[in-house]
Amino acid sequence: MPPSPGSAHRRWSASARIILIHLLALMVLALVCAASIAYGSRPAPLGEVWEALHGSGEEHLQAVVDARIPRTVLGSVVGAALALSGVLIQALTRNPLAEPGLLGITMGASASMVTVVAVAGPVSGVAAAWTAVPGAVLAVLVVQLIGARARAGSVVPLILAGAVVSAVLGAYVQAMILLRPDTFDSYRHWVVGSLAGARPETLGDLAPMLLLGALLAVLLVSGLNTLALGEGVAVSLGVRVGWLRLGTVTAVTLLAAAATAAIGPVAFVGLAVPHLVRGIVGSDVRLQATVSVPVGAALLVASDVVARVILRPEELMVGMLTAFIGAPMLLLAVRRGKVRL
Repeated sequence: MPPSPGSAHRRWSASARIILIHLLALMVLALVCAASIAYGSRPAPLGEVWEALHGSGEEHLQAVVDARIPRTVLGSVVGAALALSGVLIQALTRNPLAEPGLLGITMGASASMVTVVAVAGPVSGVAAAWTAVPGAVLAVLVVQLIGARARAGSVVPLILAGAVVSAVLGAYVQAMILLRPDTFDSYRHWVVGSLAGARPETLGDLAPMLLLGALLAVLLVSGLNTLALGEGVAVSLGVRVGWLRLGTVTAVTLLAAAATAAIGPVAFVGLAVPHLVRGIVGSDVRLQATVSVPVGAALLVASDVVARVILRPEELMVGMLTAFIGAPMLLLAVRRGKVRL
C-alpha cells in the first residue's frame, strides 16, 4: 500500500525539524567559538581580532589570538567528548542521573595524578594528560571486574562498583593530600578543570583515544536505541546485550578519560547536555548523540568565555562554571527523571 500524503508530509516535517536542530546547534557552536577567540581577560574589538587572524594585526593581540585558538579547539573537543559519553552511559544504564564519573573515571584520573605529583613532583601540559589516563582506565577495569563478578545481566552491580571504587579512591586522594601538603599546591590547579594554557600537542596526543571512542559510539548507538525498548525486546531483536554493554563502557572510558586527562575533571557536562538535548529531540539515542556533540562543545566553550570575562582581568576555572550550570540540571533530573536500573 503506498504511503498516504499525510504520513509522507509528517515524515518530511520530522526530517526538516531534525536538520534544523542540527544546523542551529552548529550555528550556536560557531558563534560561541568566535566569541571565545574574540573575548577574554584582554578585551579587543572584533575588527582587530579579524586582522590578527589574518596575521596583520598588532603583535600583542596576535599572540593573544594565537593562544585562544588552541584553547577554543580543545574546549570544543573536550565538551563534545564529555557530552557524548554522557549520552552513552545514560542510554546504557537507562538512568538520567548517570554520568561518566559513575564508572570511577574522574576519581581514577585524580588518584593517578596525585600519586605522580606526590612521588615525582609537579607535572604539566602533555605530561599531565598522560599522567591521568592510566588511573582512569585502571579504575574502570576494577569497576568492570567487581561488577561482572557480582551479578551478570544487570547494570546495578556496575553502578554500585563504580560508587565503591570512587569512594575508595576519593579517600586515597584525601589521605595523600593530608600527608603531603605540597602535593595539594600542584594538584588543586588540575582538579578543578581548566582550559588555561591549553596546548595543541595535548589534543594531538589524545586524538587516538578520542577517535576510537567516537567510532565505537557511532557503531553502538543503534543498539542502545533498541535497548531503550527493554532488554528482553532488544535480545529478541538480535542485540547482543553483553557485547553492547562492554563496548559502551569502553567507549565511555575512552572519551571521558581523554577529556579528563586533557584539562582535568569537569563536572556536569556529561549529565546536563543529554538532559537538555533529550528535551529537544526526544528519546532517540541516535539523535541525542549527534546533537549532543555540538551542544556539549558549545556549553564548555561558552562556560570558558564566561569564566574569562566575569572577573576580568582574572579568570575562573571552567570547571567551576560548569558546576554552577550543571547543579540546576541535576536538581531538575532528580525532580523530573524516572530513574530505572
